[in-house]
Amino acid sequence: MSNPKESLSYLSIVALSLAATALLIAQPAFAQQKLTPAQSEVSFQFKQMGVPVDGKFTKFDAQVSFDATKLATSKVNFTVDIASATLGDKATDAELPKAPWFNTAKFPQATFASSSIKALGAGKFEVAGKLSIKGVSQDVVVPVAMTQAGAGAAAVTTAVGTFPMKRLTYKIGEGEWADTSMVADPVQVKFKLALIGISKL
Repeated sequence: MSNPKESLSYLSIVALSLAATALLIAQPAFAQQKLTPAQSEVSFQFKQMGVPVDGKFTKFDAQVSFDATKLATSKVNFTVDIASATLGDKATDAELPKAPWFNTAKFPQATFASSSIKALGAGKFEVAGKLSIKGVSQDVVVPVAMTQAGAGAAAVTTAVGTFPMKRLTYKIGEGEWADTSMVADPVQVKFKLALIGISKL
């Protein structure tokens, strides 16, 4: 390869090949599916003596592997730091980690692990799985509506939904707090999850 032009051409091909390889290696990092906590919310509402009370969790995370064309292999695992629960009142918040309520010393996390995802059309899905709180696991079906904004690596997929649960099923509020005339049994859980790396719906 004594010809300078041939040498330059060869080097150019090598450089382009290396650049393409680097791009392919870097691509999964851009495509990685992740939760954006700052743009996400997990809240709940219950009634205390007939009056609605709103609360939220401030620390949570999700591991997502979602492809709308491959739902059979798609999975969602969600974890909530129970000690991050707040009702917006310091005195009440101080009671939540205690044994009658969340007992966070023994059960620091609540988890949801999907077992199946069903498409309902128009960006709506049903996600079935196990919800585990305070050592109790129950099958639940969570309705989820998904929308997307942006394109490519910058695209954000927003998943929203609301589902009911009963606090006494999970031993939340034991002893004197099991009286449903004081704190109602039904709880509505609401979420808005901002995800990046999700392929086109």
